[in-house]
Amino acid sequence: MELKTIFTAFVIITTLVSFSYPSFGREYVDDEPLVNPGPEMDAVKAISPASQDYNLYMLENLTPKVTTFLENCMDKMGPSFKKCNEDVIEEILTKKPISRECCMKVVQSGKECYMETRKLMFRFYQLKRFASQVSFRTNEVWDRCFAEVESPSSSQDDKIVLS
Repeated sequence: MELKTIFTAFVIITTLVSFSYPSFGREYVDDEPLVNPGPEMDAVKAISPASQDYNLYMLENLTPKVTTFLENCMDKMGPSFKKCNEDVIEEILTKKPISRECCMKVVQSGKECYMETRKLMFRFYQLKRFASQVSFRTNEVWDRCFAEVESPSSSQDDKIVLS
């Protein structure tokens, strides 16, 4: 009877762990997009009044040092920041490659700016559900752009880390 109890406990614990950590229960496939392009991606971009309030609150609570750092990063990318930022997020989520021009802007801004901007973007309400899944893809996009542009990143001044 003791063996049956141990077996039952093992099955229950294994089941609970697989629900807590779904990646343990399935094969790792990084080639699949997190979001399908088209209507599903449009739904991710949609902003409701509640999500807008959440995003504003989150931005208002960034430290002045972080805010200044991120503003400088946006300035490094120039006027194309908004479009390029949206394209980078779309590549991370859907695997749709961004343009060479956007890659050049990403590399020009520097890796520290790129990584910290991604961290911020995936804190927004619409994207935070993907935050735990995008770290590897965020690095993949940087590596691909860096290799495509083949130039050293710009200065690494004022390093800062979002918490």
